[in-house]
Amino acid sequence: MKSGIERTDVGIVGAGFTGLSAAHELREAGIDFVLLEARDRVGGRVESGRNGLGEWIDSGGQFLCEEMPELMGLLQARGKTLVETYVYGEFVTQPWMSAQQADRTYFGSMAIRDRMNMIAPDDPGIAGLTVAAWLERQTDPDEAKAAFRSMIEGLWCQGLEELPLWHLIDNDRRITNEGSELQYFVRETMQSLADDLANDLGDRVRLSTPVETIEHRPEGVRLVTATGSIEARMALVAVPPMTASKLDFAPPLPAGLGRALGAWQSGAVIKALVRYPSAFWRDKGLSGVVMWRDLPGLFACDVSKDSDHAALVVFVGGPLALRWRELGDAALRAEVTTRLEDALGMEAANMLDFSYRDWTDDRWSGGGYSDLIVDATATGAERIILAGAPPVHFAASELSPSFPGYIEGAVAAGGIAARKIIQGFQSAIATSASGS
Repeated sequence: MKSGIERTDVGIVGAGFTGLSAAHELREAGIDFVLLEARDRVGGRVESGRNGLGEWIDSGGQFLCEEMPELMGLLQARGKTLVETYVYGEFVTQPWMSAQQADRTYFGSMAIRDRMNMIAPDDPGIAGLTVAAWLERQTDPDEAKAAFRSMIEGLWCQGLEELPLWHLIDNDRRITNEGSELQYFVRETMQSLADDLANDLGDRVRLSTPVETIEHRPEGVRLVTATGSIEARMALVAVPPMTASKLDFAPPLPAGLGRALGAWQSGAVIKALVRYPSAFWRDKGLSGVVMWRDLPGLFACDVSKDSDHAALVVFVGGPLALRWRELGDAALRAEVTTRLEDALGMEAANMLDFSYRDWTDDRWSGGGYSDLIVDATATGAERIILAGAPPVHFAASELSPSFPGYIEGAVAAGGIAARKIIQGFQSAIATSASGS
C-alpha cells in the first residue's frame, strides 16, 4: 500500500478465518472493504509449512468433523480432499492400563464432563469456582479425574486452575458434535483453504500491514499503519479478544469494553508432526491415539495421509507446553520420542522427520488455539464485546454461538459480524432515503 490515506466502507483487522469470512459476506453485499493482516500470510491460527522432507504439513489448526456445516461447505465448494483420521484399533493410555480399564477411564471422564454440563453457567453455586476446584470436589475415581484434566487441558490448552467453571460450561455447550472433532483433516492443508479465500479478494487483502492505531473519528474510523491510513465508515476487529485488547484505540475504548477484552488469556500449545516409514502402530492393532494421564495436555493421534505418508501428530497443551517450551529443539524431540516409545514401542524412535510449531507466545495471536476467559467475574464479557463501540465492531471464533475456538466458529463469527454491518449500512441508506 502506498503512503497516504485510502478510503473504504469497512476496514477489517485480521485475515484469519473470521476476517476472511466477513470479507466474503461484505463482497457479496457490494460493500467495499480493505482487509489488513499483520502477518505475511492469511489464516491466523491456521498455518502450514514444509517439514524436513519438503512436505506441506498443517502446523496450526487442522481438524474438523461433518457436523461443522460452515467449514464443510467451504471445503466442498473449493474441491478440497478430506482424509478420514485413522481411529481403528485400541487407543493407548499412559501410564499403561488394560483395554477394559482404559474404556472405564474414558467413559468415566466423559461422565464427569456430562455432569459438569448439566450445571447452568449462571448457577450461583458455582460463582467464582474454577474447574480445578470443582473437579477436586467430585468423588469419581482418580483415574477418571486425571483423564478429564488431561482431556480439557489438551483441548483448551489452559490450566484448570485458571479456568472459571461457568466459562467452560458455556463453551462446552456450544460444541454440539456427536462424533469426534478429529474426524477429518485436509490433504491439501487447511491453510490452502484460507489462501483460496484470500485469492478471491485480490488486492483488498494487505499482508504484512499491522494496524498501529484505530482512531474513532466523527465521520467514522481511521486505521493507522506504518505505510499509511485507511479511513472507513466502520471497522471490524476480527482478531482474538486478547490480541484486540493490545491494540491502540484513540480515544480509548469505554472502560467496560476494555475490561471485557482484558478478561481473556490465550491458551498454550506446541504441535509436533512426526513422520515415519510406515504406520507401525497399525500393525500392532493400535489406532495411534495416545493420552497421557500423568502429563495432562499431552495427546497423539494418527495423521497419515496414506500408506506412503505415515505420521503422528503430538499436541502439548496447557501448563505442560509452558514447561516444555523451555527445553530447546533437541531436548523437546527427545522428550516426545521417549513418551512415544513408552506408549507405542521402540519403533517410535525410527523417525523420518520431527517438526514442531511452538504457539505458546505467538506475536500476533498470543498463543493457540483459543483464548479463554480467566476472570471469574467477567460473566458479561462476550455480550459487551459483541456490542462493541460502533462504528468499531468485534468478532472472533471465541465469541461464536457455535464451536467457539474452532475454525468452524471463526467462519460463523465472521459471517454474523458482516451481516450485522450490512444491516447497519442498509438501515442508514433507508433512513437517508426517507429523510430526503
